[in-house]
Amino acid sequence: MGDYRLIADRIAGDIASGRLRPGQRLPPQRVFARRRGIAGSTAGRVYAELVRRGLVVGEVGRGTFVRAAAAGPYGQAIVEAASAAPVNLELNYPSAPGQSELLAPALAPLLRPDVLTEALRPAPATGTAAAREATADLLATPTWRPDPDRVLFTGNARQAIAATLASLVRPGGRVGVEPLTYPLVKEIAGRLGVTLVALEADGGGLRPESVRAAHRTAPLSALYLQPTLHNPTSVTTGETRRHEIAETVRELGLPVVEDRIWSFLHPDHPDHPDHPDSPAPLAAHAPGLVHVVDGLSKRVAPGLTVGFLVVPEGRVEAVGTAIRSGGWSAGRFALEAGVGWMTDGTVARLVEAKRADAGVRQRVVAEELGESGEFAVRADPLAYYAWWELPAPWRADTFTAAAAAHGIAVTPGTAFGVDPKRTPDAVRLGLASAAVPDLRRALRTLAGLARGAAAGTPVPGGRTG
Repeated sequence: MGDYRLIADRIAGDIASGRLRPGQRLPPQRVFARRRGIAGSTAGRVYAELVRRGLVVGEVGRGTFVRAAAAGPYGQAIVEAASAAPVNLELNYPSAPGQSELLAPALAPLLRPDVLTEALRPAPATGTAAAREATADLLATPTWRPDPDRVLFTGNARQAIAATLASLVRPGGRVGVEPLTYPLVKEIAGRLGVTLVALEADGGGLRPESVRAAHRTAPLSALYLQPTLHNPTSVTTGETRRHEIAETVRELGLPVVEDRIWSFLHPDHPDHPDHPDSPAPLAAHAPGLVHVVDGLSKRVAPGLTVGFLVVPEGRVEAVGTAIRSGGWSAGRFALEAGVGWMTDGTVARLVEAKRADAGVRQRVVAEELGESGEFAVRADPLAYYAWWELPAPWRADTFTAAAAAHGIAVTPGTAFGVDPKRTPDAVRLGLASAAVPDLRRALRTLAGLARGAAAGTPVPGGRTG
């Protein structure tokens, strides 16, 4: 059993030394097995181990490609220089200027010994009455305010998604999702033994007829959707389409998990100049079926956060049980800190600052990648990410490896794709974590990489047709 790991170690060494370059295609497994004199099943274990280590990526119908940032054609000096000062456009944690100074006052009362004793006790899934009221106010829009009695809490929004799906879908069940979805939902589904079904979407969001078609093929147990500032495409589904989706799920009796983690960037005020027709949450259209997921991580900070769940009437006990059994309860200290930040106006001030910051970063994207019309970049002026459909002959993982060789981390479209037969040759650019000057330099470098390929510079592992 250990032999396959030794073979994988040798391949990993070839990648690290540059003998195997980023984007280079490995032989088919049967050819690899024949060359090495090993069984086909052993070859399969070797390739699976390389995938597990993040060194290669397998694409249905294309093969297995090196994805690690080795020396490759860019030279070891470039790799070493880049690793000294990388620009991370993969992580996406927004931070407002003066954020720590804003957050500190609400923590001070919690440090009194008598208060701290209570704050360090476990918190139930229902939190406290004050937390439920504060969260209902935070999530409210002009057309929807959740019932505080149907608000639950988890450690973060990812755990809220996991708990909701665990309460709705049995192992072996099918969950409909947009064709590009939050990568951790794929991981959550795998751990729960749930199959994700890629539905069809267009420039307006999920197509309701695709839900019906998939449900006819084999019944769906639930949907997971991001109708506001979809990650990674930034698409916001309009009011008419949301109404059609709500009609569809009511007709089918299909529960929905509505992920609104980035919705705070999308102003709900009807007079806002950027989005004058801000649509209501899906929960306002189908309150008996929609479970809303949100949290504090993007609004505040990832290190001390709380996940929110708004569940339909009659679902509090079932979802609360899933939270407890999964070990996904919120920490009491984080919950109390969050209540302080929500009620004293700190969260509102951070949201305002982050909306402005996202706008600045989107202008940088437009200036470096979008204004000339040279590149196919999709983004919302208020989002913290952009979706770049790469020019030929680039493949997503080849471009990701080339960017890494220049000290820039981006997320390949394969991370978001649900159907392996439809692998997008695109990358997501996370705009929140890098300083604005670093962001501009990184985008300029990436544009140069893309232009070089278009001008005929050889691209290792690029598309051939």
